[in-house]
Amino acid sequence: MEIIDLKLNGLKLIKPRLHKDERGFFLETYQSSTYCLHGIDCSFVQDNHSFSQHGCLRGMHFQSQPGQAKLVRAGVGKIFDVAVDIRPHSSTYKQWEGIILDDQQHWQLFIPNGFAHGFCVLSEHAHVLYKVSTPYNAKYEKGFRWDDPIINIQWPIQNMILSNRDLCAPNFLDIEIQGEQ
Repeated sequence: MEIIDLKLNGLKLIKPRLHKDERGFFLETYQSSTYCLHGIDCSFVQDNHSFSQHGCLRGMHFQSQPGQAKLVRAGVGKIFDVAVDIRPHSSTYKQWEGIILDDQQHWQLFIPNGFAHGFCVLSEHAHVLYKVSTPYNAKYEKGFRWDDPIINIQWPIQNMILSNRDLCAPNFLDIEIQGEQ
């Protein structure tokens, strides 16, 4: 397994070893001791599974209290996965990074606490699987616009399918002014 530090503080790309033969493949998707050696030392308490059609965009979401780290992968299909650093005192504050995750390479993205997260589906459909470090709590679920001009994420597709919640999300500066980060 190869674990690579990305440009945003704490964001990591995980490239598992893939063992293929005529029967299919095997890979290890998580091992706490290996991850801990590379600075991924949170405990995951919940697994989530999302199914989406081509063009669906989910984001940009985060949990404000106590925050939520995520370990994301595409079990089926291909997505453009995005993390935005929303930690005001971070040297990479308001910066984003996007990674393609798919069911061929089986890469994972570790998103530490203090980041917003979103993805769009590039394949016909996608199953996105992710572990989180704290249980979902609707009271602390927050988000900002996927097309916020301050963050300026360069999504790879046009005419995305969005939920009403994501369509009506506030701008990043509105979240920042309210101190919800």
